[in-house]
Amino acid sequence: MKTGRLFLVSFLTLFLEVALIRWMPAYIRLLSYFSNFILLASFLGIGVGCLLAGRRRNFFALFPALQLAVVVAVNRLRLEVAIPSTTSIYFSSGTAEKVTTVESTMLLPLLFIVVAALFVTIAQRMGRELAAQPPLRAYTVNLLGSLTGVAAFAVASWLQLPPAAWFAIAFGAALPFILEQRRAMALANIALLVVSAAVVYQMERGSLWSPYYRITVHQDRTDTVVEVNNIFHQSMAPLDQKEYFYQWPYTVFGDTFDNVLILGAGTGTDVAAALRHGARHVDAVEIDPVILRLGLEHHPDHPYSDPRVTMICDDARHFLRTTTKKYDLVVFALIDSLTLQSSFSSVRLESYMFTEESLRAVRDHLSPRGVMALYNYFREKWLVDRLANTVALAFGEELKAYVHQDRAYLAVMLAGPRLKELAAVPPPPSRFFAYGQPQAPSPARTLDRDPTIIPATDDWPFLYMRAPELPRHYLAALAVILVISAIAVFGALGTSLITGTAGTARWSWHFFFLGAGFMLLETKSIVQFALLWGSTWSSASLAIASVLLMALASTLVVSRVDIRRPWAVASVLFGLLALNYVLPIGRISFESRAVESAFYGLLVFSPVFCAGLLFSSSFKRSPSAAIDFGANLLGAMIGGVGEYLSLLEGYRFLLILVAGCYLAAVLTARLVGHHVTE
Repeated sequence: MKTGRLFLVSFLTLFLEVALIRWMPAYIRLLSYFSNFILLASFLGIGVGCLLAGRRRNFFALFPALQLAVVVAVNRLRLEVAIPSTTSIYFSSGTAEKVTTVESTMLLPLLFIVVAALFVTIAQRMGRELAAQPPLRAYTVNLLGSLTGVAAFAVASWLQLPPAAWFAIAFGAALPFILEQRRAMALANIALLVVSAAVVYQMERGSLWSPYYRITVHQDRTDTVVEVNNIFHQSMAPLDQKEYFYQWPYTVFGDTFDNVLILGAGTGTDVAAALRHGARHVDAVEIDPVILRLGLEHHPDHPYSDPRVTMICDDARHFLRTTTKKYDLVVFALIDSLTLQSSFSSVRLESYMFTEESLRAVRDHLSPRGVMALYNYFREKWLVDRLANTVALAFGEELKAYVHQDRAYLAVMLAGPRLKELAAVPPPPSRFFAYGQPQAPSPARTLDRDPTIIPATDDWPFLYMRAPELPRHYLAALAVILVISAIAVFGALGTSLITGTAGTARWSWHFFFLGAGFMLLETKSIVQFALLWGSTWSSASLAIASVLLMALASTLVVSRVDIRRPWAVASVLFGLLALNYVLPIGRISFESRAVESAFYGLLVFSPVFCAGLLFSSSFKRSPSAAIDFGANLLGAMIGGVGEYLSLLEGYRFLLILVAGCYLAAVLTARLVGHHVTE
């Protein structure tokens, strides 16, 4: 029975965590780019909750009220300020605004506190259940519950269930613990959870829920407009009423493209253009199944109903890695995801499509007379320069690029071997249709690119940052969050944080550094996983599950084998980290896709297994499982903050931080007298 309760509360913790990470950014736009903050808040709350496991008061009784507070906050808070964006871009597709209206970054600490408090209430109960069993057995059950939570949410995403269903699942998981309370309190808490679910249901009315977005569709004059997470994303109208760039490659080269690849095909306007101009076959790649379905049902030109079109629901970068086909024309179709790849990193969903390595893959999939077309509203001149510099570097030759400066830096670019056949490229039109844009003339100018703007790479894929830096609003919000976290930890442990006294309420720097290192390693692994199998929701779920499975496997090993020389395990871990540093994904080529996946999968996840061995061997002998588990999770939160250093140095740099954390973990184990992990 105790095992069942631990499993259930572990399931509830992780399921609700990933549900909030999906749900909150759908209504608070800024969180579409800062969902890592929800993850950090949950780690703080879980860590503090575990530290408070020994307190007499039952904080779980406050869970329904705090969940309702989170729901009401998301429903009602609409603090809007104008943030000038000159070195970082948050929203770019189809907007001419030089100042984008977004929620204040200082709203983040308020949301952080509320979410952290919510998870304190759940985690205190989880900490009690952890403390009631042998540490290693308890950790195994915790991992199994967490894995089940990830799997359950993956199924919900696959079924495209709305948030009301997510909260209903969490309600069901919390119900056994609520029924343990006094009858009057239990009835009141059940009523609060019902109210939460009702508010969530009311909020989602009229929305479609893809695995990536909250999607709304409405008619605006001649256009069918698609919004995602309250932001304009796409509009569907007859091809003749759309911008010229959809037909620009055919204007330049004529109706001479037989095989066309559209990357980020969306609702299908680029596909309609290819069909009108005589393409014999079009592969339309789009990551979002709901966006594809909307194009099939609502686009006035019905491009997806044409037998010449193959609809492919996949990440564009993954498709390029797995296909062997060659194309006469490859089109980047206004790719702008407006969301992050996962809650673990600052990488946007489409970021890996615009790196040097990705554009080389496009070059390699062109036929001998092929050409690539890329166009979008880029909003800043430096972003146009970055893409042009990256294209020139990847193709090894100059490209043709034009910019409409007063149309949100709309740019059109052409590159590829077929450009050599042209004596001159006809100038783009100065007048053109554009949804939400003025109709005054806007002459295009040949791009004079700034070569000092660095290209994006798979190691530094931050397309929308002008240069490697930590933006001030990131620093301000992170500083406030770290202060809040320090106050919370001091409040949970009191003076024992400094003195190491106060009985069982002691602080373990050993477990803290283990947590920080594991979080950084998990982040790096998930980012690399996206390069192997794409940035899809299913790959993200599989990556998280793989990390948990590695942790579970290491726990099972430690339960049967007594690791007496952890320095040997640590040495293997450091060696694997070095190998990952010198062999980034793609450095070694394989003819077999299966062999490539096996090699890089083993390379990426073997350090996670070794890290799990170090943690489990220490946790096996923990005198206070809840306290040490809490310290570990708080370390993981600091590791999540450390992930932002990738904005400065790239993701390979995180491996150096990981090595430093595990070295500190080993050294602090010696200092506190552990005889297993030192």
